[in-house]
Amino acid sequence: MVLHAPGEPLRPAELPPPAPAAGQLLLRVHACAICRTDLHVVDGELPNPKLPLIPGHEIVGTVETVGAGVDRFAPGDRVGVPWLGWTCGECRWCRSGRENLCDRARFTGYTLDGGYAEHAVADERFCFRIPQAYDDLHAAPLLCAGLIGHRCFTAAGDAQRLGLYGFGAAAHIVAQVARHRGRRVFAFTRDGDVAGQAFARELGAEWAGASSEPPPELLDAAIIFAPVGALVPAALRAVGKGGTVVCGGIHMSPIPGFPYDILWGERTLCSVANLTRRDGEEFFRLVAEIPLRIGVEPFPLEQANEGLDALRAGRLRGAAVLTP
Repeated sequence: MVLHAPGEPLRPAELPPPAPAAGQLLLRVHACAICRTDLHVVDGELPNPKLPLIPGHEIVGTVETVGAGVDRFAPGDRVGVPWLGWTCGECRWCRSGRENLCDRARFTGYTLDGGYAEHAVADERFCFRIPQAYDDLHAAPLLCAGLIGHRCFTAAGDAQRLGLYGFGAAAHIVAQVARHRGRRVFAFTRDGDVAGQAFARELGAEWAGASSEPPPELLDAAIIFAPVGALVPAALRAVGKGGTVVCGGIHMSPIPGFPYDILWGERTLCSVANLTRRDGEEFFRLVAEIPLRIGVEPFPLEQANEGLDALRAGRLRGAAVLTP
């Protein structure tokens, strides 16, 4: 499925399988989850995508062939492909262990073709082995919803009372990891989303309500996954002194002005950008030990536009996953 211009529906296309260059894997795609970042790309909210573009960056597939110099994977291996697809390895960010901030980074399904297809190529250095406990369908959301959620959870520190704004693909995974770590989870959804609030409680949230409501007690940290700028002052009001608010998305609507007193008291407001390979290695070790319940709604590849619409409208419980 191909994006020819931002704001247009994806169109099906018959293309020859790409040939793997040196260091690359050619994958037969088994599943590719739909991420909110895909919506931002398709809707034109992220600038300068590769065009035409095959979106998708939560890819699970099997290696069919390899390019010259590949030594980490072999044909028949099952691998996962995340958002971060290449970094320069030379800039100050890469040299200091913060390759997620590389100025020349390339991103799967944005500046590199992705996984809304039957085949995809990927740099083997940025691929991960997938724990056997998760089948293809349920492993796909781990490649971004899981990974970026893990980075956000780490940024939130050792918060015992954790708020999650926007209970979608990422939050429903983070909630389970947080509960496994003994944290208390408070979930915030769109107003009136009774089903979403019930889903949050099923996964261990002790309280679930609308994002317009205050929590029953002050939080130690909050993670905002919904791309709604108005949630920033709401989350700052919900955390106590010394609390942290983490913005986990790549795009957000404008943040309204807010009084300094809701930031004062050594509250911290930060964003999370992309991921590092180290994040992925840590996360997949972790989820191999935790029996996560991954909510998925499968769509055939040719129904990618319907899957994007379902995400846009907030009709999903968990993640939409395309199955070629």
